[in-house]
Amino acid sequence: MRRKLLALLASFSLIAAPLPTLAAKAEAQATKKTAAKSSAAKKPVAKKTQASKKKVARKNAGPVRHVAVSDDPARLAIQSSAALVIDQNSGKALVEKQPDAVVPIASISKLMTAMVVLDAGLGLDEVISIGHEDIDDLKGTRSRLPVGTTMTRETAMLLALMSSENRAANALGRHYPGGLRAFVEAMNRKARSLGMFDSRFEEPTGLSSNNVSTAHDLARMVAAAARYPQIRMFSTTAEAKIELNGRIQTFGNTNALVRSDNWQIGLSKTGYISEAGRCLVMQAWVADKPVVIVLLDSQGKMTRVGDANRIKRWMESASLAKVTRPT
Repeated sequence: MRRKLLALLASFSLIAAPLPTLAAKAEAQATKKTAAKSSAAKKPVAKKTQASKKKVARKNAGPVRHVAVSDDPARLAIQSSAALVIDQNSGKALVEKQPDAVVPIASISKLMTAMVVLDAGLGLDEVISIGHEDIDDLKGTRSRLPVGTTMTRETAMLLALMSSENRAANALGRHYPGGLRAFVEAMNRKARSLGMFDSRFEEPTGLSSNNVSTAHDLARMVAAAARYPQIRMFSTTAEAKIELNGRIQTFGNTNALVRSDNWQIGLSKTGYISEAGRCLVMQAWVADKPVVIVLLDSQGKMTRVGDANRIKRWMESASLAKVTRPT
């Protein structure tokens, strides 16, 4: 009996002995599985982080856009009857709408008036006066310069270019050597010298609808006028306080855009008579380009300004066409 009992205990010992080894193996296998799962879980995170870095890199590189300045300028919906935008660096027309239509140009004429005065080398400090001959009997426009007002030729030019004062412009022509007739001849001679063969001037103010030109010709005139420092300065002066007849008076620019921080304007001139509609010419920097903008025969007070702003936004949007790729 004792011998049987010992044999039975021995058999239990043989069966029980491997259990710790199996448990260790099981534990080792479990550890490996856990490690494998952990490693597998980490790999997608690494990929996600790498993908995120690529996204950030692309974001920092800036948007990739494919827009060109030549892309359908008709989408600008220019309201002016005639329009032209010239890139002064290349000479290329960026926007064209009836650029060769011969139309009245109103006070845009005063740019030619100023060039003729400066070309003559007349003393800007010389005092000139407003006379009865300077009163507008064509359109009956009002003026803040009564007959008998005296001012320097420089002040008259400032008022003609900045505030479009018709009496000041006419007085500039009247005080020209040879008088008004010689002055108008000089205006037309200057136009021909600039290649403005579709232009004609009848008087210095632009009140006559016989002062006519085209958008192409006016682009030439604006580019030429921009070479005169006095014209650039006077035409873009936002406001000036001037003593006239013992009183200080404030005059403002007829182009509201010269007071805008969003515009960098080198030369400006507005114009209006009923036959010409509302006109605007400018030399400006838009989207890092020097451009000449001509807008003729706009209807409504804000149409020409709206057209100018549409052109500016379009050019700035087009400048984003430069494709920037991540390094």
